[in-house]
Amino acid sequence: MSETAEPTLVTRLEGAAGTLLMNRPKTLNALDLEMIRGFQAALDAWKDDPAVQLVLLEGAGGKAFCAGGDVRRIREFAIAGDTAAIEAFFAEEYAVNRGIALFGKPWISLIDGVCMGGGIGVSIHGAPRVVTEHALMAMPETAIALFPDVGTSYSLPRLPGAIGTWLALTGARLRGGDAVAAGLATHFVQRAKLPALRQALLGGDPAVVAQFTETPPEASFAPHRAAIDRCFSQDSVAGILAALEAEGTAWAAEQVKVLRRMSPTSLAVSLLLLRRGAGASLDECLAMELALTRSVVNKHPDFREGVRSVLVDKDGTPSWTPARVEELDPAAIEALFRG
Repeated sequence: MSETAEPTLVTRLEGAAGTLLMNRPKTLNALDLEMIRGFQAALDAWKDDPAVQLVLLEGAGGKAFCAGGDVRRIREFAIAGDTAAIEAFFAEEYAVNRGIALFGKPWISLIDGVCMGGGIGVSIHGAPRVVTEHALMAMPETAIALFPDVGTSYSLPRLPGAIGTWLALTGARLRGGDAVAAGLATHFVQRAKLPALRQALLGGDPAVVAQFTETPPEASFAPHRAAIDRCFSQDSVAGILAALEAEGTAWAAEQVKVLRRMSPTSLAVSLLLLRRGAGASLDECLAMELALTRSVVNKHPDFREGVRSVLVDKDGTPSWTPARVEELDPAAIEALFRG
């Protein structure tokens, strides 16, 4: 049977739990509109169902929880000028993110493997968020000239110190223990214990997670924690680059190298979005993000170019507009927020 013949989101009632399995393993469970609508249907059906005491979310295939939204498809819509399809995807995805935040029951994510972008969106607004030693979490949007969306403009500024800004701008990849230290995840459980944990959760009590939890290894970014706060708390991309260069360490030099590869426009948009998100409600953040999709995805050339470079041609040589941070026009960045 082909993958397309199976539901892309498998929804079941098991014991006292509603279970959701993201089921597009060939695409690392990337979210498409069918999956998003499946999430919405489950939220609507289970929110007031007393038989559902918690929701359990997993990814199929053993490699990924969810690698994010299907941005290749969104690029195709952008090239075709299909603004209605782009609007439908993001508006419905963000409605699901909001629905998870307002669900009112434990929304438990078992994150084993890759979890990026939209995968963080379907997990970060609920809890507990369980990661294994094989989890790999990131917000890699600046590499494809997007920005931290799915409500993370609300979540990332609320992580400790400047960690959220560092993650958003560099796309830094966090292993399981790192994700707990950063605040993206709440519990660390060995992959070998997941089947037993899953079975225990079907009883309807989220507190059983604690029985399977271990202290994670020290975060790989722990030695750079103070430098992250010093450098990524600056209020401009140029300021962040200057602060990193002033550090004079190999780690800081590597961050500069990473940032210089990203879309300058995306870096500036992402930084401003997080700074505004720090003082906004989740609803306000989602509204800001939706307005940005209209300009960044539909109108600015960098998104199409970034997805081409990273995911289509995979040549790693994007041609950004403008090419350098030093050429950014603050007024042009502001204009993107108006949609």
